[in-house]
Amino acid sequence: MVNFCGLLTANKQPVPLKSVAVEVEVRDHVATVVSTLHYENKEDKPIEAVFVFPLPGDAAVCHFSAKIGQTQIVAEVREKQKAREEYDDALSSGQQAFLLEESEQSPDIFTLSVGSLPPGESASIRLEYVTELAVQADDGLRFCLPAVLNPRYQPQGSEGASVQVTSVPVSLVPYSLSFSAKVSSPRPILKVESNCSLDPLQYINTEQTQATVKLAAGHKFDRDVELLIYYKDAHQPTAVVEAGQASAKPGTLMGDPVVMLSLYPEFPQGVMSSVASCGEFVFLLDRSGSMDCRMNESDSCQTRITSARDTLLLLLKSIPVGCYFNIYSFGSRYEYIFPKSVEYSQQTMDEALKKVENMGADMGGTEILQPIKHIFSQPCIPNQPRQLFVFTDGEVGNTKEVINQVKKNSSSPGVSLLG
Repeated sequence: MVNFCGLLTANKQPVPLKSVAVEVEVRDHVATVVSTLHYENKEDKPIEAVFVFPLPGDAAVCHFSAKIGQTQIVAEVREKQKAREEYDDALSSGQQAFLLEESEQSPDIFTLSVGSLPPGESASIRLEYVTELAVQADDGLRFCLPAVLNPRYQPQGSEGASVQVTSVPVSLVPYSLSFSAKVSSPRPILKVESNCSLDPLQYINTEQTQATVKLAAGHKFDRDVELLIYYKDAHQPTAVVEAGQASAKPGTLMGDPVVMLSLYPEFPQGVMSSVASCGEFVFLLDRSGSMDCRMNESDSCQTRITSARDTLLLLLKSIPVGCYFNIYSFGSRYEYIFPKSVEYSQQTMDEALKKVENMGADMGGTEILQPIKHIFSQPCIPNQPRQLFVFTDGEVGNTKEVINQVKKNSSSPGVSLLG
């Protein structure tokens, strides 16, 4: 089962968007994202519409506004129950009103109640949020713009609309995406890569510390848009200063200048080698139905399960002798290769390789919570720090419960999680 994102009517029927325009400003390790969404009620009667969209789990919404016809509304922060009451009062009196809320089930899903949209009326939504970029193993920084129509699996018993798991073919995406990014840093920008076609990187200054990049024309928002940004001397500390707002009072949070200090340490090879000589490696592989989808729309592209399986096989062959490991897989249920982690040897590796090679996307839904609980319930092996590697396409509805479970166990000695 999945819960579709996008503009939905009261009975969960999708309303196609007209266009999406996204402007991103990256300052060193932080991105400010401004999304403008345009849509129109083409029905011959008013509709009660709700817009459901995903955001990065660590994003902070800092501005929201909406416009229907000539009516402009700018959001203000309210206590949750009071905001709901004011929204209901506005609708009952015939006024236009909007209500932006975080999902109870998933902290990275926001719902926007836009109220009654008259027939033939157009509306636009402007959303601005700030998010930190994830550091990659090759020293790159990763920015991801979630695809609005990307289906998310809803575990049994959870609330939300449910339909069969499907991919999102390009032909069914009724709008295009305009996307541009400005990147700036105290260090020179080496390159920007993406899983989508980009226009050439354009440097703004001779120091190459500022640059712009755009998606190639005609891009369809059928999958997440990822940017990988690489800076020169990535491990050198940097500082970025932002002036306070002139309209704010001095001494207040918004009135004072702010300094962002980025520290990205580089550990000596000797230290890393000593850490790698021991450990318990637990691999958790998603085998839900959505993992059978291709990585992109190309017929020659491999499926998600094939990509994850190939990566897992590579990691298995790279485990140092003397370490411990185990492999879990999950869908609507979960299973494991060994009852508990075993010492890495030629025999245990061969046994694991044979079973991994036959793993397919044949286990139903994406219920990751129970296997994570089971893994954390196992006692850690003395002097073998546990590392949990998760291979998944991320189409999960109960992310809040999963994140809380990880947080609950994050302080356990010798435990780390890699996704």
